Amino acid sequence: MRILVVEDEQPLADAIARGLRREGLAVDVTYDGLDAQEKVAVTRYDVVVLDRDLPSLSGDRLCAELVASQELTRVLMLTASGTVADRVEGLSLGADDYLAKPFAFDELVARVRALGRRSTPATPPLLTAHDLELDSARMRVTRSGGEVDLTRKEFGVLQVLLAARGAVVSSEELLERVWDEYADPFTTTVRVTVMTLRKKLGDPSVIDTVVGSGYRVPSAGSGTSSDTDAEVSGAGEK
Repeated sequence: MRILVVEDEQPLADAIARGLRREGLAVDVTYDGLDAQEKVAVTRYDVVVLDRDLPSLSGDRLCAELVASQELTRVLMLTASGTVADRVEGLSLGADDYLAKPFAFDELVARVRALGRRSTPATPPLLTAHDLELDSARMRVTRSGGEVDLTRKEFGVLQVLLAARGAVVSSEELLERVWDEYADPFTTTVRVTVMTLRKKLGDPSVIDTVVGSGYRVPSAGSGTSSDTDAEVSGAGEK
């Protein structure tokens, strides 16, 4: 899930971003309304966590533009005021949810995840393929009943592949959905992450490489390839 945090209080924005990343989400941050406007123009975010009071361009204006664009991006609006009138005003602008400061971080995470599920075609909380199960809520992966210990990026890649229901997912899409804006588009990170993910999941491999296109987890009953990624030294997870 790709998130944009737009908050002019830098310590708060950075704290929100750190916390969401610990939850396994890909997070970009900006402290300015105009910069946020530029980011949403080039990147499709699942959720924008948006402060109402921003320099350069107000959160209200940005929210209205996102709604007018008819993108699937969901907006969680933040404000220092929690009055009923302010909540009604924020929601009337098209925000999908509204949270007053100060807030409990666990509640923020729950609301972001709920909105994220509405930003894409609905997927079940438990994703399965063959003897593999991924529980999105518990951040837990099992194969043949045994738990598989994955990094946040490995979990994110597997989640995207399983959610694709057998369709091919390109390296570029994986980079966009699982990493943030600082990821190098020419990096071998995706390839290395898939390679280590395959090793952790064990044999037989459930991830196919579709040469020149990307990766897929075939649905049950379809054929699988024996393609694997070559070892790449000196590369790591971002």
